Amino acid sequence: MPWTLASCIQFRFLYSLRLAAAPGGPEDSRRKLNTMKLVTYDDGKVGRVDGDRVVALDVPSMREYFERGGVVAETGESAALAEVRLRAPIIPKKFFHTAGNFREHHEESTRVGWSHPVLPWIVFFQNLDAIIGPEEPIIYPEAMTNEMDYELELAVIIGKRGKFFTPEEAEEYIAGYIVFNDITARDIQREEMKSGVFCLSKSIDTFSPIGPWIVTADEIPDPRNLAMSLRVNGESRQESNTNRMSVTVPEIISHYSAMGFNPGDIISTGTVAGVAGFSADAASLYLRPGDVVEAEIEGIGVLRNPVISWAEGHPELTPVGAEA
Repeated sequence: MPWTLASCIQFRFLYSLRLAAAPGGPEDSRRKLNTMKLVTYDDGKVGRVDGDRVVALDVPSMREYFERGGVVAETGESAALAEVRLRAPIIPKKFFHTAGNFREHHEESTRVGWSHPVLPWIVFFQNLDAIIGPEEPIIYPEAMTNEMDYELELAVIIGKRGKFFTPEEAEEYIAGYIVFNDITARDIQREEMKSGVFCLSKSIDTFSPIGPWIVTADEIPDPRNLAMSLRVNGESRQESNTNRMSVTVPEIISHYSAMGFNPGDIISTGTVAGVAGFSADAASLYLRPGDVVEAEIEGIGVLRNPVISWAEGHPELTPVGAEA
């Protein structure tokens, strides 16, 4: 391949990073974003997983980690992974919530006779305040819904700023992956769908569990072939694979790039078949206080969350619609 000015500049940049990271080099303590698992833990510390330990990174937030391109120093502190409290790995500037990208989920949605179908290229912004991390409770808002559902999704972490790029260029923007459990109030969603849009049904407090960490893109050699599984109290509810998408992850990212991406933004890629609300016996499958949900994607990990009642989660508040 002939060398162009751009390729020469890129080579020089990558070579300089390699020299900076070389043992004994002037930037020996600094790390460039590469193959690793990244966590936010305890009181908001940022770290990387190293075996059974977490090594602290000298950056105030995970979003800033990506804004710096992953070039950050280690603090010299570490802790046992089993002894830290993992938090939501990142709070993005924007959370692009897409839907309808698995044909199997679209097909099962046709069984319920909604006024509008779940088609590819649905998008809205998720409520960032609804984000929770691993082991944090999903709060059941009894006064608002009787049909709290689960939706296992692969979500992508955007690594750099950009807009208006092609699917071929989209690969350069993928920094990592997380598990996303898109909790949904189906009875609210049915009403919202009469106007062809939905948002509140998926944006209620604690309805956006993500985690358990960010797995960088280099750790996932083929994101088009990842087993996906969701369990409730150990019982399998959703089983699929990313190879069943009707569109590709780069196509999804490119399609929405017109809205502009920032480092650390999240874009979800839609759920698979097996949700409670589209099953023949939905009432028996909806989530209830006391349930434990485990959302798992091959190569990324297990996102585990218990379900608790509103009274347990917000004893100081009365939910909208409840009697005083």
